[in-house]
Amino acid sequence: MRFGILLPNFGHCCGSAKELTKLAIEGENSGWDGFFLFDQLHFTIDKSTPVVDPWIALAAIALETKRIRIGTLVTPIARRRPWKLARETVSLDHLSEGRLTLGVGLGDPAELEFAHFGENSENQVRAKKLDEGLDILVGLWSGEEFNYDGKYFKVQGVQFLPRSFQSPRIPIWVAGRWPRRRPFLRAARWDGVFPLGLSVGSKLNPDELRTVVNFVRTHRTDTSPYDVVATSGANGNPDKAALSAYAAVGVTWWMEDMRRLRNSYDDLRSQIAKGPPPT
Repeated sequence: MRFGILLPNFGHCCGSAKELTKLAIEGENSGWDGFFLFDQLHFTIDKSTPVVDPWIALAAIALETKRIRIGTLVTPIARRRPWKLARETVSLDHLSEGRLTLGVGLGDPAELEFAHFGENSENQVRAKKLDEGLDILVGLWSGEEFNYDGKYFKVQGVQFLPRSFQSPRIPIWVAGRWPRRRPFLRAARWDGVFPLGLSVGSKLNPDELRTVVNFVRTHRTDTSPYDVVATSGANGNPDKAALSAYAAVGVTWWMEDMRRLRNSYDDLRSQIAKGPPPT
């Protein structure tokens, strides 16, 4: 099992690319394997809360680190132009020398991330845009001439170079809220799954994750390596026994959700400096 830090892209320290970069450096030096950011547009609980673009922050992090894996958890492709995201992700993949993972999902909360900007917030529409967007990303990452005729997105005879640094492509993890099945059918097509509970900030216990893993494996059509990502949720750290239970059901990445510390740089740095949980 590998261990990652999961932080929001908002907060009095997490809303700054410079501060996030310092934390990522600390994470790499302290033995963590990954550093992942939320991809949200704004935060309305406290309107004075700073928000940073995660892609700008990840570019800065890529330049200042050498080993740690980086990425988003999660990017709502439905509110992006897939061809613009293709350029951004390939550029970051090269900048980091192949350390990028793209986490994707519908995006929560739908009202704040979509409706407030005049975007369609219906789940079915966002899901269809997500699937079309993933097809386009993979097509443009390939470096070959690409055409696509979808309901929401169209691409005509476009070739993007360079192709992705990683081969065959940038890994894609798909998030979903269990027990909703459709996100996990989607996840079975890609490289990893990030299962969450139905409520914001909630996590799944090992028995629930075992059910998810079995469901995804049943619907996979290839035998390539596959990541299962678990999180501590918003409320605390796992102990050794809990981690062993998650590893036993197939979890390959444990994400330490540190959002509760987002407004205190000193507390975040201290928590990260402790290193990954003992196993």
